[in-house]
This record gives sequence, C-alpha cells and structure tokens, in this order.
Amino acid sequence: MLKISRVVIISILIATQWPVCAQNNTNSPYTRFGYGELANRSFGAGRSMGGVGYGLRSSKQINPLNPASYTGMDSLTFLFDFGVNAQLSWYDDGVNKQKDTNGNIEYMAMQFPISKRMAVSIGILPYSYVGYKYGADISDGDAPYREQYIGTGGLNDIYAGLSIDIWKKRLSVGANVGYLFGNVNHNSRMNFESNTGRLIYTTKEVKVKDLKLDFGLQYTHPLSATQHFVVGLAYSPSNRLNAKSTEIVQIGTGLSADIDTTTITGQRFDIPNSFGLGFSYVKANKLTVAADILYETWGEAHFFGDKGDFKDRIRIAAGLEYLPNYQERAFFKRVRYRAGLHYSNSYLKINSVEENGKTGFGYDEYGASVGFGLPLVDNRSFINIGIEYVKIKPESKLMIDEQYLRFTLNYTFNERWFFKFKVD
Repeated sequence: MLKISRVVIISILIATQWPVCAQNNTNSPYTRFGYGELANRSFGAGRSMGGVGYGLRSSKQINPLNPASYTGMDSLTFLFDFGVNAQLSWYDDGVNKQKDTNGNIEYMAMQFPISKRMAVSIGILPYSYVGYKYGADISDGDAPYREQYIGTGGLNDIYAGLSIDIWKKRLSVGANVGYLFGNVNHNSRMNFESNTGRLIYTTKEVKVKDLKLDFGLQYTHPLSATQHFVVGLAYSPSNRLNAKSTEIVQIGTGLSADIDTTTITGQRFDIPNSFGLGFSYVKANKLTVAADILYETWGEAHFFGDKGDFKDRIRIAAGLEYLPNYQERAFFKRVRYRAGLHYSNSYLKINSVEENGKTGFGYDEYGASVGFGLPLVDNRSFINIGIEYVKIKPESKLMIDEQYLRFTLNYTFNERWFFKFKVD
C-alpha cells in the first residue's frame, strides 16, 4: 500500500502543474490556426512504432488509443506510465531560416485490474499544442509598421477508462470518459512607432471545458500456442464544445490607450468524429507487427462559428517491435527494438495567397521513428526511448517548410502489487 500511495501522490503533484508546463512543445507558425498542432496520443512502444495503437494489446504497456486494450494486462499487475519529450525544429520560408528547441512533460497514466475480466486506466495527455512567435516589418505607403504574432496554450484530456473482457479473453470492449480543457491564446501587435507611435494590440482567447468520449473494441484470434492476430476498432464522436471566446483590442498612442473587451458567446467550436482501425500480429516474446489508419471528419467541424476552415484528416502508420531473447542474461538480448513510419495530412485550410487558382492550403506530414525498450532489473518495468524524424511538406511554395527531430523518454512501472504470498 505504501508503494501505491507514493505513486498516487507523485501523480497528483505532476497533474497540478500540468496547465503550467504542458504547453510549450512547439514553435510552429501553423499552430496559429484552429486548435493548433494535434498531439500524438500513443504511449511508449506505440510511439516508436509510428504512433500505432488501435490493434495493440499488451500486458506491459498502457494504450489509451483503444480503451478495449486495458484488459490485456493480467489480474495481478499495476502499471504506471510517465513520459517527457524534447524537440529540435527547423523552419524555412525560402528566405529566412530558424532553429528552435522545445521540450516538456507529455503524459501520465496508470492502469490496474478490478477483476479478472475488467481493468481501469486513468491519465492525462495532450490533445493539441499552440506555440509560435514571429513578425515582420511591413511597408504600407506612408505608414510602415512592425507586426508581431504570438500564440500559446493548447488543450489537454484527463480521462478515466474501463475495459471489459466479454468473451474468453478474445473479445474486449472499452470506453474512456475524458474532460477536455485548456486555453488557446492568439495575440497580434501592430506598432506604427516609426511614424505616429500608434499601437494596435489584439488578444483572442478560447477557453474549453467539456467532455470527450472514446469507445473501443478488440478481437484476438489465436494462430498457434505462441502467435495471435488482433484487430481493433476505435470511435470518438464529434462534439459541440462548451467553449467561451474573448477578444480584447487595445488602440492607443504612447501611454494612453482605448481598451475594448468583448466576450463572445454562442459561437460554435467542434471536435470531429474520429474513426480508427488497427491490426497487429504478435509472436509472443519475439515479434509484434502493427498497422493503423485514422479518419477524422474535420471538414464538418465549426470554429469561431464558421465551417470551412478545416478539412478531413487521414493518418496511416505502421511499425514493428523485435525482442531477441527475453530469457537471456545478456542485456541487449532483452532490449525491445522498435521502428515505424507514418503519414498524415493536416486538418487546416490556411488562407494563403491564391496560387494556381486555389486558396486554403494545408500540408502533408511524413515521419519515421526508431526506439528501444530498456528492461530494468525486474525485467517487467521499462525505460522507453524514442527518436522520430518528421517532415512537413506544405501544399503551397509560399508556405513554411518544417522539419523536426523529436526525442521521447518514458518510464513504464510494472509491478505485481496484488499478488498474495502463501506462508507454510
């Protein structure tokens, strides 16, 4: 019980600091639009395998992408997972180049059984990130000015999930009930100091507090005593969010300024329907091969009351994990080696200058990842290390080219806390 208390106390302390430290993971100018950059919601092993998860079912890893996976653990185990990341970013608009570094806490979760056929997971993870700062000098006739844009914030998801094994450890269903919360802040500044000293400062803020639901199903088909195949389905329904938007405009010269604050209510903010399908082939304690496809109906979602700023999103990922020999004493024989690939299009339609008769461009994202699951002394808990390269390819040559090198580190604590010893 002492071990459980320590983990719970540490979890609460981290969670209370989450709004302060979990929103500094990007400097991308594209996060000026919509809810920002959508987070990768996979943990540990799945992250290094291209971000797969819908068909993954493991007794050693928490997998919130499909809540049906929670019953993959045995009835005597407690899991705790904590992850951080760091990122190197390169931006190129064809004229200027910039390099940035970011990093922060990413997610935290725990999972435990409540019976032989039921398991629960509780955690907090990101939904989106907003973070950018850029500007330029604008020559506009007799009134040149300096413009600057700054954005911060993002959305987070606190969830509690339940999974039930409904048929012979082969068919499981599950659901997450999440609380989606956070602020998205966009600030712009126009400074005419070189001429009149006039300043125009605009702040837009969206505050979100609402529920988010996720449903999942997994079917496991045995192929032999040591091999099986898993198919997983996941669905998150669309939701008209409980959101409040505020706009503050300050116009002034020198120390004097007129401030106009407007709280806008009734504007519609949505998150889309999300459909996930995944497969995995598993040879016990040797090999896992998995693939996912995600489809999100962003094209139907409203933002600031308007529909048409977004487009439907598809994400495809595949990956594998290889374990040389888990029974060997040699350390590197017990390391889990992982690799993966992914592709997705952005959900954004950015109003760029018209090019070839088209406006409202987005971008495509290509990524490759490798990772290692390093076993600790007990051979149950792991330190997971992942390295991912991401290339952002914009649809318009007038948009910014981005590249990322992301490093993830997570600790998966796996303990048999519910085992009862017998004394002769």
